[in-house]
Amino acid sequence: MTLPLAFAIALWLGLGYTWRMAAGWLLLLGAAIGLVTVTKLAFLGWGVGVRELDFTGVSGHAMLSTAVYPVALFLMLLPARPAVRVIGIVLGLAAGIAVGLSRVVLSAHSPSEAVTGCLVGALAALVFVRMAWNAEPGRLSALPVAISMLVLAVLMHGVHVPTQRWVTSIALTVSGHDRPFIRARWKAVRNVPATAPLSQTLNTLAPPHAPRV
Repeated sequence: MTLPLAFAIALWLGLGYTWRMAAGWLLLLGAAIGLVTVTKLAFLGWGVGVRELDFTGVSGHAMLSTAVYPVALFLMLLPARPAVRVIGIVLGLAAGIAVGLSRVVLSAHSPSEAVTGCLVGALAALVFVRMAWNAEPGRLSALPVAISMLVLAVLMHGVHVPTQRWVTSIALTVSGHDRPFIRARWKAVRNVPATAPLSQTLNTLAPPHAPRV
């Protein structure tokens, strides 16, 4: 539900403060999403990654969670004392890190992918918080913000958005391949001897559909 919540934050900012603040939030989040997308496209389409770190792309779940939750709590607590705001931001970051950890536990991402996702999301959140820290409190009531968060949580519970399928489709279209690179085959290149012929290395790295050299 983080992406709908991110757009809800932009709406809260536009209605309660200025559309300039809303645009700033969307630009920061868009840059973070763009970075995630580029790393995923690079791997799925061309096998670009870091084998030593088992890195195939920034975790989108970890990035969105660490970006959205701290900002949502910050807005809810904007009328409160600075110390309370900070506590809310820290709790939001903790929730995002917990999501990143869950991706590793579920084997959906490697530790390096989850960590980079958390770092990118946290950077986006903290930059926005710094920009909005001195916003006039009281212009956006915490009650409708909290209620809308609960409504979104209920409405989006169990809803599956096939973002991975969309990114894979784009990667295949841009790269011209019929099948995406997959982690297991990509990591297998590590087992090719350094003295192996170039054709063997290329055949190991290529997607399953590619003609043999």
